[in-house]
Amino acid sequence: MLLKFHAPEVLFGIGSLAEAGYAAVRLGARRPMVVTDPGLIEAGWPAELKGHLVEVGLVPHLWHDVTPNPKDREIRRGYAAYQEHGCDVLIALGGGSCLDAAKGVAVLAGNGGDILDYRGVDKMTSAIPPLIAIPATSGTGADVSQFCIVTDTVRSVKVTIMSRALVPDLSITDPRLLTTMPDWLNAATGLDALTHAIEAFVSRAHNPLTDIHALNAAQLVMANLRAAMERGASQDVRERMALASLDAGLAFSNAILGATHAMSHQVGGLLDAPHGVINGVLLPHVIRYNAATAADRFRDLAVATQVCPPQTPAAEAAELLALRVRALADEVGVPAGLASLGVTVGDCESLAESTFSDACLTTNPRKAERREIAAIFQAAL
Repeated sequence: MLLKFHAPEVLFGIGSLAEAGYAAVRLGARRPMVVTDPGLIEAGWPAELKGHLVEVGLVPHLWHDVTPNPKDREIRRGYAAYQEHGCDVLIALGGGSCLDAAKGVAVLAGNGGDILDYRGVDKMTSAIPPLIAIPATSGTGADVSQFCIVTDTVRSVKVTIMSRALVPDLSITDPRLLTTMPDWLNAATGLDALTHAIEAFVSRAHNPLTDIHALNAAQLVMANLRAAMERGASQDVRERMALASLDAGLAFSNAILGATHAMSHQVGGLLDAPHGVINGVLLPHVIRYNAATAADRFRDLAVATQVCPPQTPAAEAAELLALRVRALADEVGVPAGLASLGVTVGDCESLAESTFSDACLTTNPRKAERREIAAIFQAAL
């Protein structure tokens, strides 16, 4: 078996944000562009980062015109700012939206055109600027992944841009940054990490290298997400959730994902709803669908996360895993169905239709028809 595993250089640990300046210099930065959002600015992390950059002689430009589920028009504005200020390296600080926005700006800086020109797999023809990713949530995995997710505001859908070139040069995970997440974001990103782990483990493209990271991530989220929601959560819990996000990101970047993400992207594009929350609603339903033909892999996950003993029949283990995922979503305050987010019965057919243009569906372990995807959407209402 020939295996390939793509990953950035990784710095992990309390206080690692201080290394960002030295890392940027190593990548050739003189005028780095920091991509972040207003919430992070209020929390104070960009100011600390800027201090580290200035300390090593850099002249950073801070750009924070990013909203959740980054929009195509925002990335166009970000690229304009990158050009206007003569920037040379991108540093993304924040959740998945900031990291995806920075990747989008990098795509345009290296290739020109419009960001929607690059939807799909390996559409770039030229190199992109160096990229440092600093996650401030515990779930998206964008700091180590080859994905960039952008909202097409004309069609109200999310598009997936996928390329090995999008894997950042450096990922810096400082668990301190997780302490300023609001509870809803803590829940959403934690469930996103769990979905990454489960979908990567059962993916058609999984391999022994991705399996190790996927199983460890699933174990860490199941054991620590609820504790991370508590006020004053210990430093150990924050570090374990940060590690879960990192492991899950390494797994899905190489094994890719499945139907949960392919479907979730469509709901997020339609309603601009939190991605991890949508995943938390959809994941149990997709587990049941996929387990009809791939139950053994779900049993391995259920056993690893202590949902059931090893001798449990595969189909039963898969159902117990689906129930445990739903119970965890309940514990952290995620709605029981998509209807509470605004999805209607009338949306299910169009959502199913757009799901089939999402690259994540190609590695789902069970082949799906449009009517079956529509039925999953309806079951999840």
